[in-house]
Amino acid sequence: MSEKAQQAEKLFREGYNCCQAVIGAFAEELGMQTEDILRLASSFGGGMGRLREVCGAVSGMFMIAGLERGYDDPKAQQEKKEHYALIQRLAEAFREENGSIVCRELLGLEHKKDDPTPAVRTAEYYRKRPCSEMVKSAVRILEKELYE
Repeated sequence: MSEKAQQAEKLFREGYNCCQAVIGAFAEELGMQTEDILRLASSFGGGMGRLREVCGAVSGMFMIAGLERGYDDPKAQQEKKEHYALIQRLAEAFREENGSIVCRELLGLEHKKDDPTPAVRTAEYYRKRPCSEMVKSAVRILEKELYE
């Protein structure tokens, strides 16, 4: 397991959400303040505020891809196309490895939205949730796509 994947899992086990864990593992490399990057990612846990939509680990992958290879010219059509192609490759790689990019599907939930109160992080929570595996998967995919 890579150092970044270990860091992401550590952050998740410290209580950060999936998106924060993924993006936090890259904070130093991105040259950003860890606190800022963690705040930026804080809305995306639980599939975006516990709405159980796109997995936070996937959102974190997309944020890092944007910071590393994103565009800032709204008229840069070729750059947009290339960036969106990258995002689609990342999503497909995650889907192939994990079966979905949707939080509720990854967790086996029937409902679309949870109470906004985060679950208490207990040993049982970590045993039954695949989230630490999702953050490691997201980091592995990013490292392969962006840095190899």
